[in-house]
Amino acid sequence: MNHKIISTDKAPKAIGPYNQAVIHNDTVYCSGQIGLVPESMEFVDGGVKEQTKQVMENLEAVLMEANSNFSKVLRCTIFLADMDDFQVVNKVYGSYFKEYTPARETVAVKTLPKNAKVEISCIAYV
Repeated sequence: MNHKIISTDKAPKAIGPYNQAVIHNDTVYCSGQIGLVPESMEFVDGGVKEQTKQVMENLEAVLMEANSNFSKVLRCTIFLADMDDFQVVNKVYGSYFKEYTPARETVAVKTLPKNAKVEISCIAYV
């Protein structure tokens, strides 16, 4: 197989049987990130706004380890524990995309890992 596992200590360690990201044929498949601080593996202080910022910082660290960045993201999926948080998450999320915005879907779910308020995954290219 033509794939490479991506792992960085600048993003939270996987809390299950998965990798932070996998590259296959110059495409980066990033696992969902939640608002954990990499050093402590605890949630960032604050609410959904702060968790979303931490999620995006975690995704950025994984993308950078894969020699990619937000300008190369093709698609994101946002999972929300509460759809009432949509506007707050949308504002923080949007601030990370300067040149264009990728394809995206946002879904409400019953619960997220560790009872996170938001989880975001993405697909990018190298």
